[in-house]
Amino acid sequence: MRLGAIALFIIAASVLAAQAPIDPKLQGQLKQVFPDATRFTPKSGSPPHFTAYSGDTVSGYVFWTTELEPLERGYDGPIKVLVGMDTRGILTGVLVTENREPYGYFSVDTPQFAAQFKGKNIRDAFKVGTDIDAISRATISVTSASRAIRNSARRVARELLTPPGAGK
Repeated sequence: MRLGAIALFIIAASVLAAQAPIDPKLQGQLKQVFPDATRFTPKSGSPPHFTAYSGDTVSGYVFWTTELEPLERGYDGPIKVLVGMDTRGILTGVLVTENREPYGYFSVDTPQFAAQFKGKNIRDAFKVGTDIDAISRATISVTSASRAIRNSARRVARELLTPPGAGK
């Protein structure tokens, strides 16, 4: 009897830990890249992601590029980007949260860099100088961050989204 109670306690504690609330700072960042969501699940799954909900309906997913494309680097190291994507493969927002630009913050840190991804379809080219604005003296970082956003979004889409025209 005592062993059963202990096992039940361990299982209950595990379930509650998995449902732990999201850190307020992270919650704000999630809301910034997916403003229409009413709530987010804790990060889970493969690939790792947060699920965004509007009411009881899944609206999309939020993920870190560095967890999905860990080898992608800017000029001086990884560029950590939080990306929101709806269930149609349209990016809802991008937030650069960490990078190590050695010559100042003039490339991927600007609001204009992140803004150009909002509303972008994952089927777009994401090619710097074509559909992504180039920034002089920051080509390596801009290209790397754009490629990380594109590749991680496409990976999440392959795993979690239903292709257009496919039955559910």
